[in-house]
Amino acid sequence: MTSRFVPPRLLRNTHTQSLLASAGPRKYLSLRRAKTLTAAAEEVILDCGDQVRLQGFYSAHSAQPGKKLVIFLHGWLGSESSSYLLSAAAKLYDNGFDVFRLNLRDHGDTHHLNSELFHSARLQEVINAMAEIQRLYPHDTYYLCGFSLGGNFALRVSAEHNQDNTRFDSVVAVCPVINPECAMATISTAMWVYPWYFVQKWKRSLRKKLAHFPELGFGEALQSARNLDDMNRFFVPQHTPYLELCDYFKAYSVAGERLSGIRVPTHIIHAADDPVVSAADLQQASRDGRLSVEITEHGGHCGFLKNYRLHSWIDDRLLQLFT
Repeated sequence: MTSRFVPPRLLRNTHTQSLLASAGPRKYLSLRRAKTLTAAAEEVILDCGDQVRLQGFYSAHSAQPGKKLVIFLHGWLGSESSSYLLSAAAKLYDNGFDVFRLNLRDHGDTHHLNSELFHSARLQEVINAMAEIQRLYPHDTYYLCGFSLGGNFALRVSAEHNQDNTRFDSVVAVCPVINPECAMATISTAMWVYPWYFVQKWKRSLRKKLAHFPELGFGEALQSARNLDDMNRFFVPQHTPYLELCDYFKAYSVAGERLSGIRVPTHIIHAADDPVVSAADLQQASRDGRLSVEITEHGGHCGFLKNYRLHSWIDDRLLQLFT
């Protein structure tokens, strides 16, 4: 399905869309527009089993909570306060939805909560977090939305969660990672700002982790790493259950038949000009009858900015899909 999203001419550049998605003036604007949402937010530390703790922020409408809850998942090295997520969450909150913004392990200010490092194959703790959220906050309907790597998690939750413990009425993944190996190659060969950005943010996150758990002892390796390949070659065999990069990437890939078990209506929104996660990767994923795909010509990576006030078309689209 091709969608008609046409931003103003000066916002049609893929890098403009992508870089403004979570930085620059949009960061300030998103924070300001989300004041009502964040003022209502309650910090929650979720017990996800096996001594795993994840942090989230729950914003309920005091007048009539319990009707509709949207759970949001941010992208890699983002957080519950990433501009693209805050913007969408505020839009839905202002239209009557309760909102839960979940931080993945070692994202946001959560490096102290768990001794072991985050990696993208940690699906079970995210599924357990979904079950705990729904136990703590009973609602009539539940929706799940993830961006980028969070979109990848959302797709895996949709395909693999146990409906006895969790239920979702609809799931949306925005610019999700489909084939991690391809996505890493795309980032590594993209315009210099993208690999630089991810390396710097990953290093910053790992330094925070090391400050809380110096016994992890990866300071020297972190210092010597120059690019994403260097970091993956060290951290995957040392801090995940996978000795080979290819096995790690396969563990959280949703290419092939991984999505053939989709259990709830699930919708992917992607931009054809995404410079971080190529829309061509969508061809590698199995199309289940409950999975639909919507591709826009413009939008970059999680941008979809529709006007010069830096409002996002995605916010409007989510409201349509969840109403």
